[in-house]
Amino acid sequence: MEERHSEPVGRSPSDVGARLAEARRSQKLSLDDIAARSRVPLRHLEAIERGDHTALPAATYSVGFVRTYAQLLGLDSAALARDFRAEIGARSTDHYAYEPFEPADPTRVPSRLLAYVAVAIAVLLFAGYAVWRGGLLSGEGPEERATLAAGLEGQPARPAALPRTAARTAAPAPASRVVLLTATQPVWLRVYEKDGERLLEKEMAVGESWQLPETAKDPRILTGRPQALHISVGGTTIPPLGPAERTVKDVSLAPAALLARLPGAAPVPASPSAAGSPVPAAGVTPAAPAPATPPTPAPSPAGAVSPTTE
Repeated sequence: MEERHSEPVGRSPSDVGARLAEARRSQKLSLDDIAARSRVPLRHLEAIERGDHTALPAATYSVGFVRTYAQLLGLDSAALARDFRAEIGARSTDHYAYEPFEPADPTRVPSRLLAYVAVAIAVLLFAGYAVWRGGLLSGEGPEERATLAAGLEGQPARPAALPRTAARTAAPAPASRVVLLTATQPVWLRVYEKDGERLLEKEMAVGESWQLPETAKDPRILTGRPQALHISVGGTTIPPLGPAERTVKDVSLAPAALLARLPGAAPVPASPSAAGSPVPAAGVTPAAPAPATPPTPAPSPAGAVSPTTE
């Protein structure tokens, strides 16, 4: 296969990436071959050979990529992984630049009096809302107000006519379908559509959260540490997607599929029943079957006497 990747530019022969590239070329292998055998993304292999550490994920994953690469080439994977970790530690200081501290402009900082006034206004607004809300919940509706007015005037009370919109029974609000992923430990993951479009690919830090877009059609997840993710749907905690330290792939993140993982949850229906009968909508009780009609007794043969009741 034709080699279509350029050699590292300006790298020392002692660099791990250059040593791996030299061994690969000596075995007449391409990076595409290494990527297919190792399952390491091609862009990460290219970054390792270039020595571009900024294009690589966390050190733990990058060292694992180097170890797998070296094993495929028959090299000392432990030594190369150790040297690569040392390279990352020696060059990590190049990514930081000194930024001088600039104090804030005092004229732009709000005064303490202004802050107190803002807090007082917020408290008053909240108290007014609580009083208004309490009046609505105290049961003083249109009928109660009509009864009170009729009692004061000495006339029989007539219930006030309710608006048509109020007379209707409000449908229950749909439950929240927001899918939220929170990292309880450092974890790398990729969220993608089934057709291949990537929605997220990064290493999440402890406490970092990410919300699945509501426009996602058929989202899936790939991660090697499912136990490090806390997943919830509308505030409901979902059990882990797989055993600890075991890679999960193509696991659906659709709200219905996640809720089906709850203990005792009914499986998600894939299609209507095979007999063609429609599936009843949620909240609708199916009608009971009509009682069977008793069979009509056959006519008695000629000459037979029918029993009579005294």
